Amino acid sequence: MQAKIYSPTPANLRRLAGALRRGELVALPTETVYGLAADALDAKACRAIFQAKRRPANDPLIVHVLDLAHAEELAEFNPAARRLARKFWPGPLTLVLPRKACVPDIVTSGGRTVAIRSPAHPLARRLLRLAGIPLAAPSANLFGYISPTEATHVADGLGQRIQYVLDGGACTVGVESTILDITDPARPRILRPGLITANTLANFLGVAVRSRVRRKAAAKPDAPMAAPGLLERHYSPRTPLRLKRSVGKAPADVASIHLRKPAGRTPRNVYWLSRQGALGEVARNLYRVLRLADQAGCREIWLEALSNEAGGLATALADRLKRAAAKR
Repeated sequence: MQAKIYSPTPANLRRLAGALRRGELVALPTETVYGLAADALDAKACRAIFQAKRRPANDPLIVHVLDLAHAEELAEFNPAARRLARKFWPGPLTLVLPRKACVPDIVTSGGRTVAIRSPAHPLARRLLRLAGIPLAAPSANLFGYISPTEATHVADGLGQRIQYVLDGGACTVGVESTILDITDPARPRILRPGLITANTLANFLGVAVRSRVRRKAAAKPDAPMAAPGLLERHYSPRTPLRLKRSVGKAPADVASIHLRKPAGRTPRNVYWLSRQGALGEVARNLYRVLRLADQAGCREIWLEALSNEAGGLATALADRLKRAAAKR
C-alpha cells in the first residue's frame, strides 16, 4: 500500500493524532527535516520506526515534546538545561540528558541518556497537542539516505513502508537540529552541529562549549551511540559524491552543484543552492538539490565544498557534506 499524503486540515490532523495514539507511524514536518513519528512511550511503536527505516538498533531516537514541562517528565533537567530550553525552545536545539524510567530502552538504544527537543513547526506542535503524547521522530527516510525536506521526499523513500504523511510544505531550516550534551553543565558538548551554533550556546551559558571528538570504533560495534547522526557516513546520495574546492565545468555525465547560481545559462547537469551563496538558503535547498542530482543518472556528483574556517551555520553544512561524501 502506498503512503497517503494528507493536507493539514483539522479533520486530517485529528485522524493522524488518533493514528499516533494507536501506535501507528506518521511522517510529519518539522522546521529542520521531516520526521517519522511514533508514541515515544510505546516500545512496539518505536520498534516499528527502526523497521520502517532499516535503522540500526544502536542509533537512538530524538523525542519531540510540546514544552519544557512535558520534557521534564522524560528527562532529568539541571538548571543549565532548563535555561537552554526556555531560551531556545521551541526550536532546532536537542538536549541530551539523563533519562527517566518511563522512556523505553529502544528509544535510547539502551543508553542512560535521552535526546529531547521541542519543535517549532506549527503542524508538529498541533499534532503533539492533539495526540497528547511525546513523539519519537528521526528523519523520515531510509537509514543513511538524504534527509527529506518535503512530503514527496518521504513518499519517495518510505511510501511502501508507512501509511501516513502530513504535508507541511518545505522545511524552513533544512538541516537537522543542533544536539548538545548538557549532562555535565560545566562541560557542555555539541554532538551534532546545526543552526544554533557553539558560539551562540557558549555566550548564553557563559562556559566553553566543546565540539564532539571524532567517534572511535567501539569495542562492541553495536554499542549505543550518544545521539543520532554520528556515523561517519550519513545523509548520502546513492551516486558517489565528491567535495571539490571548485566544481568548475563538469563533464556531461557528472552532476555539479554550486553554492551560488552560476552566471548565464546552466546546462542540465548543473545545479545551485543559492542565488547569492547565502548560507540559510544553501541549508534550505541542500537536501532537495542533492536528491535531484542523485536522480539525474550521472556517474558522479561534484559539490562545491564550504570553507572549514567559515564557522556558524557553515559548520553544520560542512558536517553534513563530509558525511554524505564519506566512502562506502
